[in-house]
Parts: sequence; structure tokens; C-alpha cells
Amino acid sequence: MIPKRSSGFAALIVPLAMSLGGCFSPAGLPSGEAAYKLMPPEDPTGPRHPYLIGPEDKISIRVFQEPDLTFEEIQVDSGGNINFPLIGEVPASGKTPNELGALISSRLARSFIRMPQVVVGVVQSVAQRVTVSGNVIKPGVYEIAGTSSLLDAISRAEGLTRVAVKDQIVVFRTVEGERTGAVFNLAQIEQGKAPDPQILGGDKIVVGFSAVKGTYRDILSAAPLFNIFRRY
Repeated sequence: MIPKRSSGFAALIVPLAMSLGGCFSPAGLPSGEAAYKLMPPEDPTGPRHPYLIGPEDKISIRVFQEPDLTFEEIQVDSGGNINFPLIGEVPASGKTPNELGALISSRLARSFIRMPQVVVGVVQSVAQRVTVSGNVIKPGVYEIAGTSSLLDAISRAEGLTRVAVKDQIVVFRTVEGERTGAVFNLAQIEQGKAPDPQILGGDKIVVGFSAVKGTYRDILSAAPLFNIFRRY
């Protein structure tokens, strides 16, 4: 005789699923073409992506004809900033050496030095890292060599869990001190229907969660404990 589910199961699962509202929705973040404008795929025929300074990197800063403002080695702090004479704290993380040099030059020019010439170099690069969190098998921080892709980053975390939502993959990135985010559809990327966006050091990837699938799975796992299923 085929066992029947008690009416209590339906009474429990339906309100829970409805109250959780289906799945995680990163409202307000760009998706589709708008997402790829922010975070395009790597162009193998194009120029290499310039190096972005990161926290704990060691850099050199030279100001032409200003020996007191020339340093062979300055370490970027964990917050991504440096302290520079006369102008104080300067955000360095997420900038190319040329961008940081231009920023220092513009601040020095405000009150201290006329038309300063600033050159920034990278003395020692700390390994670039990407954070993968949410519904992946092994969330964590992973090292990448220069650049990577979304598929590569997800594979480093050993793939998605059973309750992950493939069309709700969010990538956060800090550009010019501002945090931006975009939503990608991993299923379309895997099927070759959408390009694989480039992932840079410092990016944070969050994999969405299906509340309905998660609730259903959890209740099925707990069913023997609560005797939800009964034989008649």
C-alpha cells in the first residue's frame, strides 16, 4: 500500500514557502547587458588588464626633485590606504599605479608643490584574492594570478550547493573607492549563451539561495523526527 502524506505536511510546507518569498533577489543591481558593461569578459586580443594595487602591497613613490617626498617602499595598509607627507591618508587599493600617481600629484598641487611629477611603482605584490560566499560547496577566500573568470572562481569553491540559484550570482567590486555590484546568470554562461565575466583580485562573489528549495529540503530531512509521514 502506498503511504500517504498527512495534511499536516501541506499545512506546514505551503505557508513556509510562501512566507520566504521564493528566492534571494538582489534588487537594484544591474543584470544582463548592463552587468557586462560594468564587468565585461576578458578580451584575449585586447591589452592586458592593468595591475590594481591591493591591501598589503608594497609600492614606491617618487616625486621629481623632491627627495623628502620620495620613498623606495611604502606598504598599503589592510584598509587599502597609504599615509603620505603633507596630504595625509590616500586611498590606494583598486587603483593602477598611474591612477595613484595622478591622485597624489593633484593633492600635492593644491597647496604645496607646483606641477608635481609623481611616479608610482609596485615593489611587491601580495597575491590577489577573490572571496566566494553563499551557496557554494566550500565558501572561502581564493588566490588568483592576476585575473580569473566567474566560472573559474565558482569551480575553486567546488561548485554550487543543491539550493543555489544559478541566475542570482552577484559580483561585488570596488572601483575608485565605490562599491559596485552586478548580477549574472551562471546557467547561461555554462551553456555558452552568455559570456563569462572577468573576475579581478578583491572581487566578492555571492551565490543566491532558493528559499523554497531550501525549506523543502530541510523539512524532508526533519520529517522522520516529527513523524510528518504516516502510514494508513
